[in-house]
Amino acid sequence: MSANILDGNKIARDIRYEVAAKVTTITNSQQIPPGLAVLLIGDNPASISYVRGKERDCELVGIKTHTFKMEENTTENEIIDLIQQLNMDNSFHGILTQLPFPPHINERRVIDSINPTKDVDGIGINSAGLLSIDKPIFVPATPLGIQQILIRSAIETEGKNIVICGRSNLVGRPLSILLSQKSIGGNGTVTICHTGTLNLIKYTSEADILIAAIGQPNVITSDMVKPNSTIIDVGINRIDDSTKKSGYRLIGDVDFENVKNMVKNITPVPGGVGPMTRAMLLENTLKAYNIQTGKD
Repeated sequence: MSANILDGNKIARDIRYEVAAKVTTITNSQQIPPGLAVLLIGDNPASISYVRGKERDCELVGIKTHTFKMEENTTENEIIDLIQQLNMDNSFHGILTQLPFPPHINERRVIDSINPTKDVDGIGINSAGLLSIDKPIFVPATPLGIQQILIRSAIETEGKNIVICGRSNLVGRPLSILLSQKSIGGNGTVTICHTGTLNLIKYTSEADILIAAIGQPNVITSDMVKPNSTIIDVGINRIDDSTKKSGYRLIGDVDFENVKNMVKNITPVPGGVGPMTRAMLLENTLKAYNIQTGKD
């Protein structure tokens, strides 16, 4: 048996087409297009690469975007001052701060200075609180993308045993809330495993849907998964590879080559969750536009 490969690139492309059609309707009616402001602090190569991808996605769907590049030694107050200006700028409906920040920046203070109606990353305290009481406005892009993979691949979540490995505020925690909510793409029985979990295999081997967001290459092996289950791999890990021009290749948290022969569905790395994260950022930016223009 070989698993059905859940093609995040294809699903993300479908979502971009949907967003592009809605943006075209907006611009054809002589209204300003949705706008996304991105704050990039420092010169982290991975962050620069991610931001370029987001810029390309925005261009493809007609969303206006501008990246505000700031030096590594920019002060916290200078960043917040810029965010306050963008909060008042009606041409930008979404504000995204590219993580990680330099170590001298208080991540929570900066993120929480973003106007909640522009928090398209869905990680501000207002967004997190609303999600926790089943009244979300913006859901973080990666959890939302994972849910869309499941929905659009017709993978049932209701009543299923869902295990999430990883409890980060960006993925694990919000995803656990999203998949346990009584809604389409939810209503599952969700367990979060983490560094304090004893006998991890006990939980992973009973999961109908296993989501790995650990940040360690190949940590989920074939003996840890339930046959015919669905595996969602959130991990993006660089490992040395002299055959590649870059000198490295990307792999996930799941031992893909061995696990794929045991399960029903699995996401690849790259080409699985990653493209969906960027696609859902576009969706959230369009939603922010509709909120701020009175359409939602």
